[in-house]
Amino acid sequence: TMKFVNLTPHSIVLNDGREFPSEGNARVTDSYTEFDENLTCCVKHGDIVDLPAPKKDVIYIVSAIVLTAAKEKGRKDVVAPATGHPLCKRENGFIVSVPGFVS
Repeated sequence: TMKFVNLTPHSIVLNDGREFPSEGNARVTDSYTEFDENLTCCVKHGDIVDLPAPKKDVIYIVSAIVLTAAKEKGRKDVVAPATGHPLCKRENGFIVSVPGFVS
């Protein structure tokens, strides 16, 4: 059976009531250019930080940006909360639960 490890900074709750408390915070390092006259700058995404090496029967729950970066590196053991799915539950405009994960 697969174990899910939540590496986002907040608990993830599924629509069926299952909850995955935060166990860390995997993230992508960013660097920025100077702001131009239109008050805009460019961001360059760098390395993934605090994402453990793959482990047998472990799926890591990460943010969408970490998921994208990890997939670019060939990782298949990462998912992100399905926050854009139509079955995502919201209260007062805030996400309270998701139906599952995207990979």
